Amino acid sequence: MNKPVRRIAVFCGLLVLALLMRDNWLQFVQADELKNHKHNRRVAIARYSQPRGNIIVDNKAVTGSEQTDGVDYKFKRTYVDGEMWAPVTGYTSQVYGSTQLENLYDRVLTGDDDRLFFNRTVDMVTGKGKKGGDVITTLNQAAQEAAFKGLGDKRGAVAALDPRTGKILALASTPSYDPSKIAGSNDGEAWKALQDDKNQPMLNRALRQTYPPGSTFKVVTAAAALENGLYKDPDGKTDSPLPWTLPDTVRPLNNEGEIPCKDASLRTALQYSCNTVFGKISADLGNQKMMDEAAKFGFNNKDLLTPVRAAESVYPKDNRPQNAMAGIGQASNRATPLQMAMVAAAVANNGKLMEPYMVDKVRAPNLNVIETHQPKELSQPLSAENAQKLQSMMETVVEKGTGTTAQIDGVKVGGKTGTAQNGVDNSGKPYAWFLSYAKTGDGSPVAVAVVIEGDKETARDDVAGGRLAAPIAKSVMEAVLKTSK
Repeated sequence: MNKPVRRIAVFCGLLVLALLMRDNWLQFVQADELKNHKHNRRVAIARYSQPRGNIIVDNKAVTGSEQTDGVDYKFKRTYVDGEMWAPVTGYTSQVYGSTQLENLYDRVLTGDDDRLFFNRTVDMVTGKGKKGGDVITTLNQAAQEAAFKGLGDKRGAVAALDPRTGKILALASTPSYDPSKIAGSNDGEAWKALQDDKNQPMLNRALRQTYPPGSTFKVVTAAAALENGLYKDPDGKTDSPLPWTLPDTVRPLNNEGEIPCKDASLRTALQYSCNTVFGKISADLGNQKMMDEAAKFGFNNKDLLTPVRAAESVYPKDNRPQNAMAGIGQASNRATPLQMAMVAAAVANNGKLMEPYMVDKVRAPNLNVIETHQPKELSQPLSAENAQKLQSMMETVVEKGTGTTAQIDGVKVGGKTGTAQNGVDNSGKPYAWFLSYAKTGDGSPVAVAVVIEGDKETARDDVAGGRLAAPIAKSVMEAVLKTSK
């Protein structure tokens, strides 16, 4: 063989070797990546070739599947009361992918989860089609209905927890959307309308939107005062002059109206929502101690999973005057409704904060349970003794303070109202807040936080929260109390 031919042969051999190496790389190294690639239509076609498993609330499916006339996709997702449950289920679409529980448990719902291998094998042997598993939630149907109907046409959110376990009982957000309308392959107009809607119906306000918590944060500030020994007696006088000037400034911190805030006790200050008392407590404790106490309640946690990831609630590292304002729930203080429900839950549960979660069990198509969530303690924001002191103070708020609209006959209710300023110089519509819990002989089965966006009809800071948000919290608590008997 002459030299030029030999060179060509070697070159061709190298090309064949490279082709074989590339082929093996694709088949063995990149196989899983290519199989699950978002642009691999075979994955989507397989996903919608059979009905999905369901998301379950109170033993009833809030999802379903229906057969389509499409060429590629045999089934599409359907939802029962889709607008009400969208903050829980998320959506799964033949075009736009999936979110929330639909996304996180996609392999279970499609039947592809490794834990369902036995079921797939049996179905293959018996000639049955592949079936998906079910996701059983902690949600309470009656509580969710009360929250969603209570919000009505308002923009806002509700989060409700069982303080004893951390189970999420309600998670409502309005305005909302029906996931069924974007589930198919020809729903582009509906999808575009949702993207263009300035009211953001696809925003999960209960988990993913943060707001200034306003006066509801005074519960955390009161806990910080008790835990750090600044004050021990809820009925003892505090060192709270009137007027009081923000530290390092000449600006006085005002209260709303003529209310008895001078040297007021913690109980009176919470009952009337005295800015001066709680602003000074935050200033006296200092930024670090306030940050530490807020963190125990769940603030500044970037990894709070329910299992859907919640947005980070933030108590900021800041200067002295801004720290005082953050202590009354303003400045750069931001919280999700879930976070404020956690605050109420920790107080109601004698100082123990349980990790919030919304999936109780995962089961195979044959109804065998393949995953169970065990309640887990997240932190201890305050001692049992101090928690009981704070419970007494919050119950005074509902008995004869700004939260009387949350009273329930024969039930001990604790709460805190709040209306948070919004925008530069309070130019935006304020946010009306209410957080609460209800107690029975077996402890507290429910803690709730409600936020309503935008109401300028009422000037008095905390009355707006009592008028707008507290009745919704009351209806949610009543729903849980009735169904937990």
